[in-house]
Formats: sequence, C-alpha cells, structure tokens
Amino acid sequence: MNSTTPKVTVIILNWNGKQDTLQCLESVKQLKYSNFEIILVDNDSTDDSVDAISEQYSDIIILNTGKNLGYAGGNNAGIRYALKRGTDFIFLLNNDAFVSEDLLHALTTGAEKLPPKSILGAKIYFYDKPNTLWFNGGRWKKETNSFEHIGYNLLDSTEFNHQIEVDYISGCALFARAESFNDIGLLDENFFLYYEETDWCYRARARGYKCVLIPEAKVWHKASSSLGADSPQVKYFLTRNKLLWAKKHLTFSARIDLHKESIKTLVNILLPPFVWINKDLPIAKRALWCFSSWVKTVKRNIQSPLNKATLRGLLDFYLGRLGECPEYIRLLRA
Repeated sequence: MNSTTPKVTVIILNWNGKQDTLQCLESVKQLKYSNFEIILVDNDSTDDSVDAISEQYSDIIILNTGKNLGYAGGNNAGIRYALKRGTDFIFLLNNDAFVSEDLLHALTTGAEKLPPKSILGAKIYFYDKPNTLWFNGGRWKKETNSFEHIGYNLLDSTEFNHQIEVDYISGCALFARAESFNDIGLLDENFFLYYEETDWCYRARARGYKCVLIPEAKVWHKASSSLGADSPQVKYFLTRNKLLWAKKHLTFSARIDLHKESIKTLVNILLPPFVWINKDLPIAKRALWCFSSWVKTVKRNIQSPLNKATLRGLLDFYLGRLGECPEYIRLLRA
C-alpha cells in the first residue's frame, strides 16, 4: 500500500443478505485504489452469511454484533472499530450496492479540494436501470414537508454533472473524514433504521459542515432490497422516524404542520368518510346499510398491514418508544 495515499475504511453492514453482500464485496474488491480496507459488520444474521463471506473473502475484517442493532447501531460498531485502528476516511456503503472502479479516487480527490468539514456523497443509480438516477443528493421541501431525492427516476444527463451542495447524503454511500465522527458523534441509534444518516448530516451542518454531491463518484443500488419498498417495517420506521428527525431539526411551526398531517392520517384510517348510497331504500334501512358498510371499511383499514404499521409508528413516536420496531411489525406482510 502507498503510505502517502489516504487510508479509506469501507464499512458494509450485513443482515441476512448473503447474496447481495457477496456481490457488493466482489464489486468493492475491483476498486482501483491502493489504500483501503473493508470492515464487514454482521448484525447477527441467521442465514449462513458470515461463513460464506469469510470463506470467499478471508482478508476482510468481520465484526459480529451479536444482535440486530439496525443500520445505526451496526454501522456505529464498524465506525468505532475503524477509529480505533486508525484511518483517514470512512465510507459507509450499503450491502446491496455496486461501485465504479474509480469511486474512492473520485471521493478522495473531491475531499482534497473541499474544506475538511465536508461530507461527500456519490451519484446513485438504480441497479436494474443503470442510467437512471435514484439519488443525486437529498433536499428538504418545505412546501410538501418531505424530502426528495434530487434527480429521482430521471435519466442521467449533463444537468447532473455538477458538484452541488445538498441537505443530506444518503447512507447508501456516505463518505467523510474519520475525524468528523469524533466531532459530530456517531449515528443516533434511536432511529434504528431510516433517517439516521439524515439526522447525522443535519447535526453536521449545525456544526458548520457542508454536504456535497460528487458526480464523478458512482454507485448502483438495489433500492429497498432488504425489506422491500412496500414493507410494513419500512412504513413503520419512516412514519416514526420522520417525526423524530423533525423534532430534532425543524422549527416549531414546521413540526406543527407535520403533526397536522399525522392527525389527518389517523382520521383517514380510523374515520373514513360516511357515504350515503342506495337512495331508493327507506331511510332507516338505508342508514343501517350505510353504517354497516362504514364499519366494514374501518375494520378493513385497521387490518391493513401498512395501516397497522403506520398507526403503531405514530403511537410509538408519541409515547417515546424508539429503537427497534415491535416484533409483530416484523411479522406483518403487505
């Protein structure tokens, strides 16, 4: 290894994702960069991930957490280990991502040209649509009270070939100086999954950091492959953690708007519109028939796995229940 080349520690988190992780490691091993190491953090997988990975890649560091610590806790274990070993940069990479050969060169070169207080991100494409953007930086939109992936689902073009400052960098491919984690702190494990990198970036920005998208750095991502885009677990964490993130970073008036949206969601699920139909029926029979239909709609709404996840996500936020989701949420299937 070239000692004059900054050392990069690539941290990849695995949880029952053997095939994705093996393919990700195969990609990372093709990186044309002379000074990097890989730390594979396993969140107590119940498949044979660790055996398969250690057999095929005996030269990488494998950390076993002993339990599922989520994205935040698992990556924190890797970050702590990397900081103890000594490194210049830390690169958090999703296990369902694939990288370009010059990725680390692009990121380290970008870092050298930017102030030390910079968090860098890669241009991320859909894995199954390799020229279509999944993420070109994240931005909060006040008018919709939501985040957007800049360039989402658009074909890449010269429009996206410029370095830009953004509100947050996706945890799918997040690159920062090691000292940043000592300064800002680790990921907040209350989030467990989703919004933890957004929270970390906002904490960094409060300390004078900038989040910068480096267009020469390219990654391809199997979006939501671990849980599925329509998973009740995803719905639970996104519902709860958006409010948790807002509590930490938005103004009081902006939070009020989000809570109004939460109330509206509750009303739509628990109190759907009462619709009068069958006008030819006698009024009493018509009222009874419509009421019965309304009750069935309420029951159907409540029994929906996604609605159950939404309701529990809201409830747990307001009761301060953070971290891992309840076991029954994990068992729900959309």
